[in-house]
Amino acid sequence: MLEVAIMVEGQQGVDWDRWRRLARAVEDLGYAGLYRSDHFPNKRTGTYMDCLELWASLAWLAENTSRIEFGPLVSPVSFRHPVLTAWQASAVDNLAGGRLRLGLGAGWNEWEHETFGFEVLDTDRRFVRFEEGLEVVTRLLRNDEPVSFDGEFYSLRDALLMPRSPRPGGTPVVVGGNGVRRTLPLAARYADEWNAVFLKAEAFMDLNARLDGLVREAGRAPQEVRRTLMTRVIFGRTEADVDRKLDGALRDHLPAAILVGTTGEIVERLGQLSEAGVQRAMLQWLEVDDIDALEAMAHTVLPQLTAG
Repeated sequence: MLEVAIMVEGQQGVDWDRWRRLARAVEDLGYAGLYRSDHFPNKRTGTYMDCLELWASLAWLAENTSRIEFGPLVSPVSFRHPVLTAWQASAVDNLAGGRLRLGLGAGWNEWEHETFGFEVLDTDRRFVRFEEGLEVVTRLLRNDEPVSFDGEFYSLRDALLMPRSPRPGGTPVVVGGNGVRRTLPLAARYADEWNAVFLKAEAFMDLNARLDGLVREAGRAPQEVRRTLMTRVIFGRTEADVDRKLDGALRDHLPAAILVGTTGEIVERLGQLSEAGVQRAMLQWLEVDDIDALEAMAHTVLPQLTAG
């Protein structure tokens, strides 16, 4: 059965009031989880918008929810040191009773790196740094004894983090992205979960099969890596609601991976993703104040997926 979670862009005006409303709705309405981006405040509307710091918001979520899974999609190693990320993740996962899933990425947004004083690096070196970050994080999260590592960017000397996740094997690590040359091989080696981004069912099925082969080459079984997808949803109770949310844009001009429509259309598209191998869909919800629509989608879409 396909699970459905909600994902929000934290840098687009999400303050504490919005975060609390979203968390309570996702928890109470039966969604599988709540995920968020990890970016600095940006100037999307010409002025800086509210943006809660990632780990402050996740610590609040750990203490104030009891059911849903949650985590970053994804947290860049480019401006968060992997040792601190692992430490924060382990502590928050401990607080949440084992509900955090740690999404990690290489970093990409040049504007925020330049604005806040971090080095994004060229693509090749950025992925060298990312691989080292994954090595550091997975060693620290998965080992109950001190670990060491020597790399170009990071090093460890008999390092151990406390407190630890209550889960055997530590906090699950999620690698996000669609790249065949760099991202999929890293997911095959390090990830407990691969999270694809904005793919139609056919494209997901192709990359999913590629990942199976890479996982086997890494000496692991394909079922060891969970398969999930983050993509945007534009949901309306009626066609008029959908048209209003499209704000004049024609459906034919939207990226094909976006889920657009009323209940029947969304259920059909989610069913296609499930058949392609998606185990959980994180639906990007940009209308963060529209809790009524979030409730309507839960009441009309989720029961049909359960019945299927």
